[in-house]
Amino acid sequence: MPPSMNRRAHLAALMTGAALAAGLRPAAAQTVPWSSGTDRPTFTVPPGATDCHHHIYDARFPAAPGATLRPPDASVADYCLLMQRLGLTRHVVVQPSTYGVDNSLLVQSLKAFGPTARGIAMLDASVTPEELKRLDAAGIRGVRFGTRLPGGAPITDMAPVARKIADLGWHIQLVSDGDKIVELADSLKGLPVPVVFDHMGHLPEPAGPDHPGFKVIADLIETHGAWVKLTGAYILSKVGPPSYADRSRLARAFVQRAPERLVWGSDWPHPTSPADAKPDDAVLLDLLAAWAPDETVRNRILVSNPAQLYGF
Repeated sequence: MPPSMNRRAHLAALMTGAALAAGLRPAAAQTVPWSSGTDRPTFTVPPGATDCHHHIYDARFPAAPGATLRPPDASVADYCLLMQRLGLTRHVVVQPSTYGVDNSLLVQSLKAFGPTARGIAMLDASVTPEELKRLDAAGIRGVRFGTRLPGGAPITDMAPVARKIADLGWHIQLVSDGDKIVELADSLKGLPVPVVFDHMGHLPEPAGPDHPGFKVIADLIETHGAWVKLTGAYILSKVGPPSYADRSRLARAFVQRAPERLVWGSDWPHPTSPADAKPDDAVLLDLLAAWAPDETVRNRILVSNPAQLYGF
């Protein structure tokens, strides 16, 4: 094998050869907007596999005042191409900071996607029971709060909103840095609903699982039913693709600690990455096979855990 042929190319060649020997046509490579590469995942994705974190953007919908993250359009049709490429069945659309607490695009997108989709909204403490009922019927299953980017409700609204959504069986989704998670530990323990941590808690490198935020998250998993999204490996990695070895150390620590409280997501269209430097979503999905080499555990993360968390 030529030195330039990497692991994915070698495996693709073997799979192509096997398909031709069997008289089958290999699946065509597929280009997806805002995703580099064209390969499919190198492992068999199980029926019901779920992408638990992606966004939709549409410039026809106004950005929230003060929002700084304003990526190009990334449509429902674009994301459907990614689902086909990766072999996904279900997915969760997450309200980005771009639109703040105006969830109009999110609700419209869920309607377009149909019953295979769920959503995570952004709401402030003024939300009414009637609006919550409407959003629940639309497929919303949680409320996102963040401390990393402008947009959305203030973190002080998190507890009041949590009390309002508790009877619906929703959760709070938190996108925050590791240090802030430590600072918020007592507040998170006092919430009447579970917390789902975006992007492995954004625990920084090189500390990773040695950061004190890991213990806070682990304690919340054990005592308050928290969850962690194995997403965003590319965001804080200092090693980079294809291994993202530093973030892989953190992901494996979560898999070892609590595989029953983990879900996976793509973070497509990767809004914090430059347009000409988007990660390869098949590589990001392949990482899960390295983090959770046991197929039973991996399928739990991809299928049964999301079904439990989002009500599929």
